[in-house]
Amino acid sequence: MDDIQHQQMGYDRAATMFAPDGHILQVEYAEKTIRLGSASIGIVCKDAVVIVFDRRKRDNLVIEESANKINEVDEHIICVSAGISSDARVLIDKARMLAQQHRVTYDSAPSTESVVRDIADIKQQFTQYGGARPFGVSMMFAGFNKKPVLYTTDITGNYLKYKANAIGEDDEKARKLLRGKHKEGLSVKEGLALALEVFKEIQGNEFSVERFDAGILRKGSIEKISGKDLI
Repeated sequence: MDDIQHQQMGYDRAATMFAPDGHILQVEYAEKTIRLGSASIGIVCKDAVVIVFDRRKRDNLVIEESANKINEVDEHIICVSAGISSDARVLIDKARMLAQQHRVTYDSAPSTESVVRDIADIKQQFTQYGGARPFGVSMMFAGFNKKPVLYTTDITGNYLKYKANAIGEDDEKARKLLRGKHKEGLSVKEGLALALEVFKEIQGNEFSVERFDAGILRKGSIEKISGKDLI
């Protein structure tokens, strides 16, 4: 009811306009867009980070490699997104450029957090300026500098570091299951199994390992696998 009243009052017409209850409605609408996106689960393991994402139903006319959402940002950073794919593409390209600029300037690999922070700053700007809408995408970054790490950025430009996290469709259900099932020091095989177990519990009869792809980030290597190779 409040949303309807807010719309009638025009509080959802710009990302720069606060509703009387303190919400920015355009940001909240963008958050709903993310939950329509395909789901991904990221898990920090003992010596790697694994990200498993749901490709949803296969279209036999689509070349599978083009649907892979595991994006390499740098040789030690990968990213997956949920929401509007074109928004994610723009931000991923920006993240790659920031990583390369750091290497050219400092002759060293950028920290994962520095790249994530810069992308989060860009997302925050688009909740503040007129004439533009917020980026309708949540992004999960896995990195390996001295140890494996996992970060997630949201619509508002906030970012947090996680042991395990989920974005996209049914993200709250996935996080609830991860809180109960996640353990420290998992192997890569155990991390993949946990992610698939969570997806199976959520999807029920619709679950099929064939619809999933994964990225595994180890020190010095990035591996992409899919389908039955996950088990």
